[in-house]
Amino acid sequence: MEKKWLTTENPAIIFEDNEVGRLKKQIWEASEEEIDVILREYEIPSPSELGKAGCYIQNTPRVKVIEKRKKNDIVLVPVGCTENHGPHANSGLDTFMVTQIVEGVRRYTAKQGREVSLAFPPLNYGGHPYHHLGMPGTVVMPKEVVEETLIYTMLGLWNDGFRKIIIVNNHGQLWMLESAIHEFMKRFQLPGIFMVLEWHRAVREFFYPAGRPDSLETCFVHADEAETSVALLLFPEMVDMNVVQDAEGESFLPEGHFDKSVEPFHRPHRWSEGEGHMAIERAATPVGVVGKPSLANARKAKRPIAAILKYLTLTIDQILEAFPPGTVPPVEKVTLRSKEELEPFLREPLSPGWKSAYELPFLGVFHKL
Repeated sequence: MEKKWLTTENPAIIFEDNEVGRLKKQIWEASEEEIDVILREYEIPSPSELGKAGCYIQNTPRVKVIEKRKKNDIVLVPVGCTENHGPHANSGLDTFMVTQIVEGVRRYTAKQGREVSLAFPPLNYGGHPYHHLGMPGTVVMPKEVVEETLIYTMLGLWNDGFRKIIIVNNHGQLWMLESAIHEFMKRFQLPGIFMVLEWHRAVREFFYPAGRPDSLETCFVHADEAETSVALLLFPEMVDMNVVQDAEGESFLPEGHFDKSVEPFHRPHRWSEGEGHMAIERAATPVGVVGKPSLANARKAKRPIAAILKYLTLTIDQILEAFPPGTVPPVEKVTLRSKEELEPFLREPLSPGWKSAYELPFLGVFHKL
């Protein structure tokens, strides 16, 4: 069957002819006024809800957590880091960026009557690529710490009835999070829906310099026009544009091999697939910036933020349509365990006959001793 594509006036931007692609094209073609309407529906911008009662599992009375879960058993787990983003920006930028995005989704789904649950960020420091090593303000955790933290966060959430877990990533540590999901499945073999979503890449088209008044002028790299624009939209009080500095990295190879952060050029290598071909950050860009944050403004961030909000909502809707609250994919099609073996573990926590995931017998060769 011939694949159908949805084209745009920009030859670099095409979308698949399916529900995801049609949603993206709708956002692509929306007027700025229509984008503002979407942002208002999600109450963007709003103050951080990390300390606001009733917004995260950890700041909500347990009776309400259970009540919400029975209507929507998906949990969004935002993941950021602590990282030098230049003198103008906060080192928690990645964390506040992703938490405020998922908070918008929570507010919107609450209006729908099926509020998605949010978990506090399990990684406040995060893993990092090698070239960030040695930068003041950047706190680098070993990959084993990152992976094990995610694995056991997932296990605890699954044990509490959240069998649909979406880790929403906002930092250059994707390979560690992907590894954590696969190790979780190898180690425990539990049914559910488990995803890592690197949100920038999920809506990469909207970070492309499109030559429109509200689009970015440069490709997304790090602490640059793109990230600073999002920060200015979501938490401008954490940004000081009076001290902004631009900087460019140094590559030892001709351009064309390694792509930018959201892979706009479809180059042979993702940015994370090598080291040594470029100078480390401390040598080339000690200011903590790779790009031109001086070009940033909140207007440029509106369309990509609207796109990720709508995409996350679509993802939630499609998961719940396929597997309503309290149900999971067929046990014997997604694990090597039997339906009978897992039946007590899949019951409502603390209901008669329920067994905790921490009582699960090991299976296969990948369990930890």
